[in-house]
Amino acid sequence: MTPAGPPPASGRLLVPLYVHPAADPAAWAALAAAGPRVRGVVLNAADGPGQRPDPAFAGAAERLRAAGVPLLGYVDTGYGRRAPRAVVADIRRHRRWYGVDGVFLDQVPAHAAPLPHYRRLVLLAKALGAWTAVLNPGTHPDPGYARVADLLVTFEGTWEAYRRAGVPPWTADHPPSRFCHLVYAVPPGAADQVARTAETRGAAVHCAVPGEGANPWRGLPWLDGAPLPAAGARSGADGSPPGADASEPGSRPGARGVLPGTAEAVPGAGTSRLGRPAGARPGQHGPLPGADGSGIRPGGSRPGADGILPGVSGTPFGVAGALSGAGGFGSAPDRAPRRAW
Repeated sequence: MTPAGPPPASGRLLVPLYVHPAADPAAWAALAAAGPRVRGVVLNAADGPGQRPDPAFAGAAERLRAAGVPLLGYVDTGYGRRAPRAVVADIRRHRRWYGVDGVFLDQVPAHAAPLPHYRRLVLLAKALGAWTAVLNPGTHPDPGYARVADLLVTFEGTWEAYRRAGVPPWTADHPPSRFCHLVYAVPPGAADQVARTAETRGAAVHCAVPGEGANPWRGLPWLDGAPLPAAGARSGADGSPPGADASEPGSRPGARGVLPGTAEAVPGAGTSRLGRPAGARPGQHGPLPGADGSGIRPGGSRPGADGILPGVSGTPFGVAGALSGAGGFGSAPDRAPRRAW
């Protein structure tokens, strides 16, 4: 049984803001100012928490927390193929370094076979104090996922695809607060329609952004038909950071440590996991300014000597057993990989 936690937030916006706070501080300030309207903000330092805490993300997290905005730590689950030890280690880092309230488990498969694996991950996350579990298959999965997640992302894609999307009958068996739709490439005139469409389709939570390309989530979302007002500077109409050239060739998020919309590499940054191409899931912006590139996990490395998390092995959920195995569940959906190695 899932342990009880704080009641869910009441806001209707779930915002994956995948831009470094130093690149667009106004965007992060705007989310804090939005306060109660935000259901949660996804913190994604390096396709996860990275290997060490980042002071800029820690400061942004503190300001959001002070404003009452729930924080969700981004964790790549690799469609059930990523080792449970690595997933839980990322959750623990998010909790320790940024004090997140929950987790955003990305790259979740849609078929039923991995359900026991994800049920264990959610229990382990809550045992570590991450009370809210958001699962993102990006499409309507097997109905069992709605009983595992506190919030289930059942659509992620472009506005044009969203207009044509359907909703399976089983979603009517759950409250709208259980579902979220993430829509990008939204033109100004369609922002209100995204909110109305989500409500009509039984999803109480959504996010609509104007951004496109490899990382459409680098800017602020639409709110009430207009861009969410930024404090001071505002992100560009296409979601790019202030003063950035979003059309800069080669500014793919995560490529050689380049920040979205810029042509200058971050000093000391190495190759990151690649962001997804246009028409795919949220990408990432790679290592952080001033970092030594260790925010990206080298291939084959594991957190800690044995991967076991301190203070967790005595929980009633059988952590030692739950962390065994790599949890492979066959082939992943036909989508671009996140990892560059």
